Amino acid sequence: MRVEALVFDAYGTLYDVHSVVRRCETCFPGKGTALSQLWRAKQLEYTWQRSLMQRYAPFSQVTREALAYSCAALGLELGEHERALMDEYLHLTPFPEVRAALARLPGKKAILSNGSPDLLEPLVRNSRLHFDAVLSVDELKIYKPAPQVYELAVQRLRVPKEKIGFISSNCWDALGAKSYGFTVHWINRSGAPVDALGFKPDAQHESLSGLVDEVLR
Repeated sequence: MRVEALVFDAYGTLYDVHSVVRRCETCFPGKGTALSQLWRAKQLEYTWQRSLMQRYAPFSQVTREALAYSCAALGLELGEHERALMDEYLHLTPFPEVRAALARLPGKKAILSNGSPDLLEPLVRNSRLHFDAVLSVDELKIYKPAPQVYELAVQRLRVPKEKIGFISSNCWDALGAKSYGFTVHWINRSGAPVDALGFKPDAQHESLSGLVDEVLR
């Protein structure tokens, strides 16, 4: 069955979250990579913990708190650097193939992201990428991979879930979407094994270029 809409995760799929490394390195020479990696890991951990605790906070707050934790853990004085580092999330760099891939892909295209509107909307605007909808979990006050988040795309796009293709580079997100009932393309940039969660993606690609080749085949 051909899909009628393609729904993309944002962070790590369209936008490189580790494009913050340069700024991290400027603020803390020699610690940029370590800070970027821990910041991202803690950011994800906080979203899952808050969902399980039913203590939602917007992604901007989660991201700021993950940054503060990471700096403390690495013995870094965040202080005046906080604003500059958080500002990086408004200017994350799209992966090199993203713009051309989106231009070639047919049908409706949307973002479905953990990002809160105060981070996500400026990011999309600043990157000049265009979508039919930009959807945030903030409407539901729970993070992916909760199934009701994926249902949000069905409701807003008015397309049955069987006709939606979901694309993510985060395996846990891809498998959450598969569990919900989407056709799933995992952008496996690092060649990682599939997480043991009882589901497998319908297809794997090294980049969005591979997705384009399969969709247009």
